[in-house]
Amino acid sequence: MDGFHLAQLNVSRLQFPMDGPEMKDFVGALDNINALAERADGFVWRLKGDGNDATDVRFPNADELLVNLSVWCDIEALRAFVYKTAHAAVMARRARWFPAFGSAHMVLWWVPAGHVPTIGEAADRLTSLDQNGPTSAAFTFDQAFDAAGQPMALPEIIKDCA
Repeated sequence: MDGFHLAQLNVSRLQFPMDGPEMKDFVGALDNINALAERADGFVWRLKGDGNDATDVRFPNADELLVNLSVWCDIEALRAFVYKTAHAAVMARRARWFPAFGSAHMVLWWVPAGHVPTIGEAADRLTSLDQNGPTSAAFTFDQAFDAAGQPMALPEIIKDCA
């Protein structure tokens, strides 16, 4: 829908120190994956800390969590990046670096075009998803809503990857 963009947050709990040898492959892939995202069709913005990534940005009341926060033109652009690029191969190895989360770790929501979401806003959306399940205010790829708040059908791009 014109006038809206899709915000996404995902968080991961560190299993090892970021500078530890166990994280070498993950850390080594960050710059390439971030550059890939920025070149992707539909990319709008991503959170960056002191470096070119957000590894030094902390989630409220959870210093052990890594944060990834970005904005995309629409859900199709984000899906394509997540599931149809080199990002998918890196994330297929995520169990090496990040233990199972145990609650919602990824949330999507619509923002007015030009709005830059904050970590606090994203944390509220993740809490909403965890407490209420998917709603038009906080949802997932599997149970998505359009910017008008209507449920969206599960597209083929997800069915190919599920």
